[in-house]
Amino acid sequence: MMNSCVLVGTVKEPVQLSTSSKGSVYGTLFVSTDRPFRNDDGTVTSDTFRVTLWKGIAEECAAACTVGSLVAVKGRLQSNNYEKDDRTYYNAEVIAEKVSYLHSLGDEPAF
Repeated sequence: MMNSCVLVGTVKEPVQLSTSSKGSVYGTLFVSTDRPFRNDDGTVTSDTFRVTLWKGIAEECAAACTVGSLVAVKGRLQSNNYEKDDRTYYNAEVIAEKVSYLHSLGDEPAF
């Protein structure tokens, strides 16, 4: 079986670092990607994906990514569910294995 995904998009919010109960550093990165088609009104819609970063990747992204930075994320999907009002809700997030910066570190993004 295989669980792999790649996202190329822009950073929507600054990475916020936290520490888990076991002492590991983690962070969340929100990456926005455009859909490959136009809506009926001619506009392009974007999707925003939550990417969870762990340890060194989290610290590096927090230092290197600014809002608007262009990044490529390779990782895996992880699904979660929870119960509320007798209904099950499902969501998914990307767990990053590698983040590549598609701009030079220290350069302002061109977006």
